[in-house]
Amino acid sequence: MPLLNNEPRIKELTNLSLVGVHQTMSLADNRTASLWQTFMPRLKELASRVGADLYSLQQYSVDYFNSFDPARSFEKWAAVAVSSVDPIPAGMDTLRLNGTYAVFDFQGTPAEFGNAIQYILSVWLPQSDYQLDERPHFELLGEKYKRNDPLSEEEIWIPIRKRVIG
Repeated sequence: MPLLNNEPRIKELTNLSLVGVHQTMSLADNRTASLWQTFMPRLKELASRVGADLYSLQQYSVDYFNSFDPARSFEKWAAVAVSSVDPIPAGMDTLRLNGTYAVFDFQGTPAEFGNAIQYILSVWLPQSDYQLDERPHFELLGEKYKRNDPLSEEEIWIPIRKRVIG
């Protein structure tokens, strides 16, 4: 199992400001590599960048997880945290994150990532006191992240809210 913790840390985000680029894609037409290739050379344009972490973020439609379809589109972001969203470089956008997240530590390659997400959404989430919330999902790529390396580590942040019973 590529997850380093089967029980996540529950964290609250308050007004985390991100700036980056985004593109509509699907799992079948995954253009994540080209998105990052577009973004990384432009990091120097972000004078208000906070820290060295990178954010790989997905925004899904409300019904995205109702049935698996690799051709279904979602919005993918390559972004960094900033202390101020002014000025925003041309061709970039801002996004603000708030709310409760389940944070899982992942170690492995992109090929193993799907198994981790499947476990989180089909095993951990149904057995937890939480349900999926309709906010962005993201991976925090910190200092232990090494692209395509089996020892690479990142954090998977899943938006959650207390389960409504009844």
